[in-house]
Amino acid sequence: MKALRVTAAGLLLAACATTAVAAVCYCTAPLISLPKNALTWKVVPGTNNNVTYANVQGDILGNGAYEAFVSFRPGVDNGYHTHTETLPTVVMSGVFYARIKDKNGKLVETEYPAGSYYQLPAGLEHESGCKMTAKKEPCLLFQYQRNHFDLNPVPR
Repeated sequence: MKALRVTAAGLLLAACATTAVAAVCYCTAPLISLPKNALTWKVVPGTNNNVTYANVQGDILGNGAYEAFVSFRPGVDNGYHTHTETLPTVVMSGVFYARIKDKNGKLVETEYPAGSYYQLPAGLEHESGCKMTAKKEPCLLFQYQRNHFDLNPVPR
């Protein structure tokens, strides 16, 4: 009986220690802190300096998951295309838009002003870009995907 109590006490102690370690590991996740002036902006190749990005985690043009800010000059249109991965996006400034075919095949435009969120499913054919507004404000987006960004042109 004494051995059973010792074993039970040992199991309880081991469970508590494991829980404590797990809690410590969870609570000590690295801080990611990138004030605006710490961001490193780069031009997206092939965009004539119209689209820039600043990686937060990973690399938008590399392999694997990433989080990045993306900035479009006003009036920039990406043409009709798809993405291999689902693309969640937060619009932080400007007015971004997406044109997506409705059930009748007609392109319907939705505008996303600052503060908007949208998520394009992988493979969805669409056209998108930054509206030329009276303020001529660039569109600043925050995007993330589980694998690298791609833009696959689709003929109309």
